Amino acid sequence: MAKRRKGDTFETHIGSVSGPVHTGKGDIIVERWDARGVTAADLETLRALFAGLQERVAAEAPPELADEAQSQVNTLEKAATAKEPDLSTMERVRDWFVEHLPSIAGSVTSLLVNPILGKVVEAAGDLAAGELRRRFGQQEEYAP
Repeated sequence: MAKRRKGDTFETHIGSVSGPVHTGKGDIIVERWDARGVTAADLETLRALFAGLQERVAAEAPPELADEAQSQVNTLEKAATAKEPDLSTMERVRDWFVEHLPSIAGSVTSLLVNPILGKVVEAAGDLAAGELRRRFGQQEEYAP
């Protein structure tokens, strides 16, 4: 019979949450995010939107700006999907593309006004959602 060590089991009880929940041990992590209607499919779609932007940057950015442009997209994704989205960073990244790669700036802005990103930001709170609309424009309602 295997000897059970302290910490071999864990139990998590989750009530009402307003953001992502991670629980796990070692390599196993369970994530759940269903605050204000944000689904796993929404998050996967958002990841795909950022991946598409990365692909466009890789294909179109001139060599001297390619690394910085990829870094800007990574920064944008982290700022947009943080527990408390960093709208100032999101705005700064958009402005970087407007200044340095205007041909891609439209794709960045399209991502920022995408209704799915709006849902994710809204999950952080009504104030963040209102500020997102103020800074980047009105998102259309998302209907899956």
